[in-house]
Amino acid sequence: MSKLKYALWIGLIAILLTGCGDGRFRYPCQDPANWEKAECKPPVCTANGACPIDLVGKEAFEGTTNG
Repeated sequence: MSKLKYALWIGLIAILLTGCGDGRFRYPCQDPANWEKAECKPPVCTANGACPIDLVGKEAFEGTTNG
């Protein structure tokens, strides 16, 4: 019976965790819609490491911009 309870708890936790990814971004500069804003461009974003290139990686950043 304890194995059944264990399996049910694991299933419940898995179901609850699937609702965590709701399309929001942890940092504003991770959202591609904000990449052109002043707060997401150097030198403003370099002080706290919130530049898009730091948050999503160089390949992702360069792959969606014109330049």
